[in-house]
Amino acid sequence: MNQAQDPENASASAMAVELRVLLGRLSRRLREQSHAGDFTGAQKSVLLRLERDGPATVTTLAKAEGVRPQSMGATVAVLEAAGLVAGAADPADGRQTILSLTDACREMIRASRAAREDWLFHAIQTKFAPHELTQLASSIELLQRLSDD
Repeated sequence: MNQAQDPENASASAMAVELRVLLGRLSRRLREQSHAGDFTGAQKSVLLRLERDGPATVTTLAKAEGVRPQSMGATVAVLEAAGLVAGAADPADGRQTILSLTDACREMIRASRAAREDWLFHAIQTKFAPHELTQLASSIELLQRLSDD
């Protein structure tokens, strides 16, 4: 029996398809709840990187994101114009600018996460019976294992 005909492989393959589709739908639903504005993927990535890793230069951000510094400069310029990122002279090298999130951006991120978590909380409360909550908790543990490196 080849792998394509193996029932376990066929089942795993079908689950992979269903899980991809399901996670895509859940991601879209969560994005709808965020009320965080219309940002490109590159802009979101820069904001989240600055939040996670802290202040950085355009060059550092470009390397981390795998883009040219000119492209990153254009992305950062839009974020600066929107008041989400601010630059300050690098104390070690005055020719460089260190970029960081503004307080307004931090609040926007906080509010966006709170809105998504609130939606999930209410959805879980209203869509699942008590015994299903136990199943959901077990499923979350399995999904965490799946996402671990």
